[in-house]
Amino acid sequence: MSPSLHPLNRGFRWMDRSGPFRRLAPEQVRSFDERGFLVLEDAFDRATIDALTAEIDPVEAEVTAFLETRPEGRLFIADARAITFTPHLVTRSARLRAFCAGPVFQDLAHDLIGPDVRLYWDQAVYKKPAPGREFPWHQDNGYTYIEPQQYLTCWLALGDTTRDNGCPWVVPGLHRLGTLRHQLTDVGWQCLEEPTGALPVPLRAGSIAVFSSLTPHRTGPNTSDAVRKAYIVQFAPDGARCLRASGDGTGVLQDDPGRQFPVLQAGRAPDSGRA
Repeated sequence: MSPSLHPLNRGFRWMDRSGPFRRLAPEQVRSFDERGFLVLEDAFDRATIDALTAEIDPVEAEVTAFLETRPEGRLFIADARAITFTPHLVTRSARLRAFCAGPVFQDLAHDLIGPDVRLYWDQAVYKKPAPGREFPWHQDNGYTYIEPQQYLTCWLALGDTTRDNGCPWVVPGLHRLGTLRHQLTDVGWQCLEEPTGALPVPLRAGSIAVFSSLTPHRTGPNTSDAVRKAYIVQFAPDGARCLRASGDGTGVLQDDPGRQFPVLQAGRAPDSGRA
C-alpha cells in the first residue's frame, strides 16, 4: 500500500512556523516541521492527571456499557473489549473544558498553528488488554477531511505509555505531502501498511505527543494487563471547514460553540486578555 494523495488534497503546501514562540524552543518547532511531531515531556503533574482521569473514567464506563449492548460489543471501530472512544468530554465536564483552554494548549496552539485557534475535537481513547488488536496507520485528517489540512493533535498520556501497552508510533516526513488516500478496514481507516522509518513514541504519564493532523501514526496492541488511557485534544485554525468529497467545496464551518470554542483570539486567551 504505497502512499497516494487524498482526492481532495490539491496543491497542498506545508507551512513552516517562524515564531516568535511562547513555550517551544525554535529547534523544537523546526523538528516538528521536519518530522511532523514532538514530545512535550511532563507537561502536567500527577495531581492534574489524576483529576482528569477521575472526570473521564465515569463517562468512559457509560460508553463501554453502551457498546456491550451492541452486536459483538462493537460499533464502527469501537469495541467494548478492545478500544473505546469517548468524544466531546468538554460538553460533560467544566474541568475538562477549562483544561483544554488552559495555558499549555494555548501556547502549543500559538506556536504551531497561529493567533486564532479553536478546539476542534476532544476524546478519551482507552485501549483495553487485547494482544491481537492494533490500530492501523492513519492521519487524523483522513477520518474527517478539514481545510486547512494542517491542524494539531495533542495525545496526552494519562498513564505511562509503552510499547507493551500500545504507545503511539509515527512516520516522520510524510506530513509534508498533505492528506493521503485512506481505505476502510474493519478496525479503522488506513493509509499505510508497513512503512519504513516508523518510530515508537513512549510517554510518561502527563507527557504529550504533539503531532500534525497529517502525521501518519498508529498504536500497537495492548499486551499488558491494564488499560492504557489517553486523552486526545485537537486544535484547528479559526475558520476551518469540514469538506465532503460529494460537496460543493465550501464545507461546514467548525465552530460549534459547545465543543469547538475559541482558545486564542488574536493571540490572546478569550475573555482574559492574556497576551
